[in-house]
Amino acid sequence: MLKFDNRVSAIISRRLLLSSLAGIALAVTLGALPGATFAANSAANSDEFFKLVQMNDYRRLPKLLASGMNPNVVESKRGETGLMLAIREESMNSFEVLLNARGIDLNLRARNGDTALMVASYKGNVSAVKSLLAKEAEPNTTGWTALHYAAAIGNDEIVQLLLDASAYIDAGSPNQTTPLMMAAREGKILTVKLLLDSGADARLKNDVGMNAIDFARKFDHEDIADGLTSRLNKASQK
Repeated sequence: MLKFDNRVSAIISRRLLLSSLAGIALAVTLGALPGATFAANSAANSDEFFKLVQMNDYRRLPKLLASGMNPNVVESKRGETGLMLAIREESMNSFEVLLNARGIDLNLRARNGDTALMVASYKGNVSAVKSLLAKEAEPNTTGWTALHYAAAIGNDEIVQLLLDASAYIDAGSPNQTTPLMMAAREGKILTVKLLLDSGADARLKNDVGMNAIDFARKFDHEDIADGLTSRLNKASQK
């Protein structure tokens, strides 16, 4: 009788195990496991998040953040954060919401190395640059910097804001091109003067041996090349 009872118990245990495994397999197939549901919900929330940012829907954005949405999530195409996207799309109401979101990281870098401050500088968005610097966004990064971008577009207000925030004036890009070289290359004569007056070194050369004068001449900005040459000659006579 005891052997019979043991066999019955074994059969019942085996059937319960098979039933449990079948239930798990069905749950995986249907995406009904808690982990699968969470992943699906997270992807949907991310899509909604970036859509709200792009549309500048600042009224619904705080509700999504309050529900637990990570403000530092990145989109797949550029690897940019919502804060970067808001600047790029000029969704400034969304930008303000994200700037003040709990846990926001202002210094995250996109796939190409850009930070929110760099995107704002490239776009010439003075108010965004001011707001980011007020929140202590870091102006100095390895490789390209916000100052390179501001110099290249000739936005002297942003250049000055960055310098006031201790941006390194002779920052070198990956090939050691400086902000002064970028300004000379793009023919931004007032920016060249501002950088020189602020202490930029016109003697520096990048990895292919070009200095700011070389950039100016190569891109037919003879007035800048002559001015830089004159400035260097005067400096050497002192």
